Amino acid sequence: MANLGLVQVYTGDGKGKTTASLGLAFRACGHGFQVCMIQFMKDNTEYGEFKSSINFPGLTLLQVGRNDFVNLKNPEEIDKKLAQDGWNKAKNAISSGKYDIVILDEINVAIACKILDVHSVVSFLTEDRMTLPKIPEIILTGRYAPPEIINIAHLVTEMKEIRHNYSTEMESRQGIEF
Repeated sequence: MANLGLVQVYTGDGKGKTTASLGLAFRACGHGFQVCMIQFMKDNTEYGEFKSSINFPGLTLLQVGRNDFVNLKNPEEIDKKLAQDGWNKAKNAISSGKYDIVILDEINVAIACKILDVHSVVSFLTEDRMTLPKIPEIILTGRYAPPEIINIAHLVTEMKEIRHNYSTEMESRQGIEF
């Protein structure tokens, strides 16, 4: 197995953060890795990645949110509860020894809108995780990655929007945006 255990961040206002992490998952599964993707703030079985995940041996995909947009400036208690439940699932997946890679999709947004505590995430990833017998690679995606997350990452990629079809009020397209 590869030398794993790094922390990667895909952030920024451009499209492609979840897509990049799925590309990494696709590649890793091709090499026999076990990958767990936990999608924070999402609960929609119509997403293409959710539908196709059953076709990838080695990929486990869990959605831990609700199928509504979260008011980022004033999240509801249910959003906080679901995010905390998702974080507990993430810690269990990371600690289980079962996975080589754990993708925490949209966790940066959950932290930025304060439905997850950045200090507990950083502490777990930098201290608790490092005591495990098997230390998986961790991928954190989503806009608004806080400095505390950027500072612990070994790799940070910022997706920058130059132009996006959303500016023309085009709806999300099946198979492209979801």
